[in-house]
Amino acid sequence: MLEIAVSARLGTFTVDARLSCETDGIVAFFGRSGAGKTSLVNILAGLVKPDRGRIAVNGDVLFDSARGIDLVPERRRLGYVFQEGRLFPHLSVRRNLMYGYSRAPKSALNLSLDQVVDLLGLAALLGRRPRDLSGGEKQRVALGRALLANPRLLLMDEPLAALDQQRKDEVLPFIERLRDELGTPIVYVSHSMAEIVRLADTLVLISDGRVEAVGTVEDLTSRLDLRPLTGRYEAGAVISARVAGQDQDYALTELAFSGGRLQVPHVDAPLGTELRVRVRARDVSLALQPPKNISILNMIECEIQDVGEEEGPQVDLRLNAGGTAIWARVTRRSIAEMGLRRGTRVYALVKAVAIDRSSLGRVAWMRRFLAGSMAREPD
Repeated sequence: MLEIAVSARLGTFTVDARLSCETDGIVAFFGRSGAGKTSLVNILAGLVKPDRGRIAVNGDVLFDSARGIDLVPERRRLGYVFQEGRLFPHLSVRRNLMYGYSRAPKSALNLSLDQVVDLLGLAALLGRRPRDLSGGEKQRVALGRALLANPRLLLMDEPLAALDQQRKDEVLPFIERLRDELGTPIVYVSHSMAEIVRLADTLVLISDGRVEAVGTVEDLTSRLDLRPLTGRYEAGAVISARVAGQDQDYALTELAFSGGRLQVPHVDAPLGTELRVRVRARDVSLALQPPKNISILNMIECEIQDVGEEEGPQVDLRLNAGGTAIWARVTRRSIAEMGLRRGTRVYALVKAVAIDRSSLGRVAWMRRFLAGSMAREPD
């Protein structure tokens, strides 16, 4: 359990954050640049001292202003991976890794060097210096160093932000392995919804130094009132699905969810694998009748639940497909000409090729969080 209730004045910026959630899997801090994500993580790590409040991880109190508790960073047993690897340039990869191991209390030594090297694919890099590593390799070594400190919680602050897409694609599978194979609790800071969909189990939305909502990725991305925080251009539904079939002839995978099925480009996963699928609102078209002779493979019968009130030519509509939320973005002209309103039955059309690798995330943990565990408190 991660419990944070702190207030801090940082220059002209104020952090006033409250949250309580389970630490199983990956807890993602999401928000725009300047929202206060890094400030909150630095407070959690002990790098910034809040003016007042309390922080506890799995019952262990790290900070409590009322009781005079303020553990120094090295006693909090929190691993930290920054945007840049911050490796020691004069040490080899092996010695960088062992630096983390040497700082772990003997009672907490659950991981060995060999285990971490194997998990992160570092065997070929052990004799190199940081200057001889790619950006992705540096981040993998930084991950290993943090893990070998055997932390109770691993903090990752925008760890992929400094990498190009190729290097991001190189590192992401290793973060998934940490989540799936080690079970190390992770707080992951990002402003990329693609990373959140792929990795996160619990989503924490942060804005102006405050926690606005805590919940599952599926729930929070389906809420119209949170659209300004989850992002409009890339906005869409996040759907829980499972692999229901493989079409080897056409390299397609069939995903089943409570409201229907989706054909997507081939996913290398066995039948029954649980996935999260992001369907962007801008990739969904609507029809009043089932269309014929079109190239779009996915047609899902829905009912309109909400119509957005955005100004401008585009409007977002929330659809209900058998209990699953789907979003569509259409023009005001289409709404008027088709007579679209709450309760209208429509068919959501989704191109299979619109659902790429960045739109898929493997489900590895039961998602749990405390009801009412967040939220901005009344002023």
